[in-house]
Amino acid sequence: MNDQTLDPQIHIQELGRRAREAARGLLSASTEAKNTALREAARALRAGTAALLEANAADVASVEGKKPESFVDRLRLTEDRIEGMATALEEIAELPDPVGRKLAEFDRPNGLKIERVAVPIGVIGMIYESRPNVGADASALCLKSGNAVILRGGSESRHSTREIVAAMRAGLKAAGLPEDAVQTVQTTDRDAVAALLKADQFVDLVIPRGGRGLVELVRDQASVPTLLHLDGNCHSYVHEAADIDEAVKVIRNAKLRRTGICGATESIVIDRKIADRVVPRLAEAMAADCELRGDEAAVALDDRIKPASEEDWDTEYLDPIASVKIVDGLDEGIAWVDTHSSHHTDAILTEDAEAARRFMTAIDSAVVMHNASTQFSDGGEFGMGAEIGIATGKMHARGPVGLEQLTSFKYLVHGDGQTRP
Repeated sequence: MNDQTLDPQIHIQELGRRAREAARGLLSASTEAKNTALREAARALRAGTAALLEANAADVASVEGKKPESFVDRLRLTEDRIEGMATALEEIAELPDPVGRKLAEFDRPNGLKIERVAVPIGVIGMIYESRPNVGADASALCLKSGNAVILRGGSESRHSTREIVAAMRAGLKAAGLPEDAVQTVQTTDRDAVAALLKADQFVDLVIPRGGRGLVELVRDQASVPTLLHLDGNCHSYVHEAADIDEAVKVIRNAKLRRTGICGATESIVIDRKIADRVVPRLAEAMAADCELRGDEAAVALDDRIKPASEEDWDTEYLDPIASVKIVDGLDEGIAWVDTHSSHHTDAILTEDAEAARRFMTAIDSAVVMHNASTQFSDGGEFGMGAEIGIATGKMHARGPVGLEQLTSFKYLVHGDGQTRP
């Protein structure tokens, strides 16, 4: 259903009320029940593959020819991608339950015994754009961490999202858990987003996952606390002591494995001392598949590189385009990356351990890598089973947001009749 007759404010309040009730039910849910729900949801996804592909085809048809291919690729589902979603649910079921972990324990001189333990956040609003698998990942992570979730996917993925939510609710029902632990906004009216951002009475946290426009809208309009995932203007810096063959291989993967994800390298920074050897090799490896836009020094080294504009240095392309900047040494490389990075993920390619240490210490990004593709910046690759996003802020959670990052904590204080003097 996409009922445009729904009043967005009333609709969000009703979803919030039901989510809050479901969250209370999840507080006492056993690990076994949560894992059963996830495995049954994976089973439902596989059983519903044909229906999900049909729904997704309708979503893709609505934007094909109107949106960039990178956008369509993020939206498109295949049998392999659906199997990947189902497998991710099963992997999350195998992970340790983050709820109830004892984070600290201490005894006071008066005999009080105090514990700090992990607890669910409560109700999470997840606002995202074109990638329907985000709905499955977010639902699974919220469920395992004991949170209820309200999904608001992009209007272009609405048919796919409904099928995914139906599978998640089927899993909850099979496990005897409240189905309203996973809900989706049933209208594409944008006023529903504004209402969700103001639903303090019911929603504990809103997480946006999408482009800068969406994240800035959430940041500027929300009265509910937010966990922000800004754009991924990721850099790969080729230091003078890099293994050039390895660097070219890693950068090609970091840029072109999937151009439409936030961990894709968008800017290639090269030390001037080896630029005359790196730039032609890079152009040979990438120019046929990727438009390279460089500064004057890079353009002078290879005519397959086009002149860059000032805007290029700060752009998250999400397309087969990359900027190329030549710098004078490690200090200038660090300064350049720190100035232009969105502080999502940045990498250094070098065989010099001290240079790597300096770069990794000085770059203030959520994820900093050494001799690895920035596309490893992913919750699944970090062993989290999946991720709800990459947090680029510094409060509560940073980097891939998995199960542990979707919990808060409370104190349990045990006494035997103490009174305070």
